[in-house]
Amino acid sequence: MAFSVNDVIPLSQARAKLSELADQVKAGAEKIITKNGESYVALIDAQRLDHYHRLERAHIHLQLLDEASQGLDDIAAGRVADATTALQAIKRRRALKTGG
Repeated sequence: MAFSVNDVIPLSQARAKLSELADQVKAGAEKIITKNGESYVALIDAQRLDHYHRLERAHIHLQLLDEASQGLDDIAAGRVADATTALQAIKRRRALKTGG
């Protein structure tokens, strides 16, 4: 969604017009509230925020599925190591990084 100049409001003005801004947001607008000339927070409809959260969770689940698929591909290709060997390699790399 594109923002217009009318969608960017200084915090001092937003305080005075919160009820009006809330009505505009409920009608479909999104507002960016600025503080000291920089974007500070967004005012969006609660249902849209819930939708964004659901999208974020779905994205996380897709990433996990992709990582699991890559892991299965590694197993099928024989790119595996037993846990003891893998942990020893991690410890060696950490020791080299910390100089210990």
